[in-house]
Amino acid sequence: MAKTDESGTGTGADEELSALGYEQARDELIEVVRRLETGGQTLEESLALWERGEALARVCRHWLEGARARLDAALSAPEAGAEADGGPVDEG
Repeated sequence: MAKTDESGTGTGADEELSALGYEQARDELIEVVRRLETGGQTLEESLALWERGEALARVCRHWLEGARARLDAALSAPEAGAEADGGPVDEG
């Protein structure tokens, strides 16, 4: 049977994490870090929080990489479009 605790491991946890938006994952990650910094958890609870934080960080990274790719595509699109449309060409 799969483990489905706070750590984010287990069957439903992967689906839950992939459904999170960037802001949701970031806010939960901030809360996880805050809880780890304040302490007071058992070793097992701390490890579960750490694992959850790592999973949330991966979600945030995925969103940020996607945003960067979209920005790069948007920034390079006008240049490619200008050349294809007979835009300014340096003939000098």
